[in-house]
Amino acid sequence: MMLVYGLITGILFGFLLQRSHVIRYDVQLGALLLKDMTIMKFMLSHIVTAMIGVYVLYDFQLVELSLKPTILGGVVIGGLIFGVGWALLGYCPGTSLGALGEGRLDAVWGIAGMLVGAGLYAEAYPYLSKTVLTWGNYGKITIPQVLGVSHWVVIFCMTVFVVLLFRWFEKKGL
Repeated sequence: MMLVYGLITGILFGFLLQRSHVIRYDVQLGALLLKDMTIMKFMLSHIVTAMIGVYVLYDFQLVELSLKPTILGGVVIGGLIFGVGWALLGYCPGTSLGALGEGRLDAVWGIAGMLVGAGLYAEAYPYLSKTVLTWGNYGKITIPQVLGVSHWVVIFCMTVFVVLLFRWFEKKGL
């Protein structure tokens, strides 16, 4: 049943990606040039929605959180690789799959890059686990834990921040 939920969620997310036009190359380019905040608004609205949904389920003990450790070395290097790939191709992983679904064959390069990157990471993992993946290892932490506050305080602040940011984007025509 979990696979069915995953499939339904994936289809819904892909539909929303397509309907919001975030898989269009011009929107991707606009985001990279900081001229179009459609992708930023799309992702931030999904993050806030997910934060609320996950913690409602968590508070009712319907799910358990499975935190990954915060390792700055891996995050920084992975983020740089992700950013370079996005800048070169014009698609991020999710949007490349959506673009392929729309029939844009240039997205195959992004998907191939993801697969090659995953293979290279798997091969390099024994070395990385002793080097890069130890740099800045803070363990399994969350922002509410670090701040010593309820997760609802962080969610409320994040929601207010996102709403204010969206209003600022609208005033600037972004």
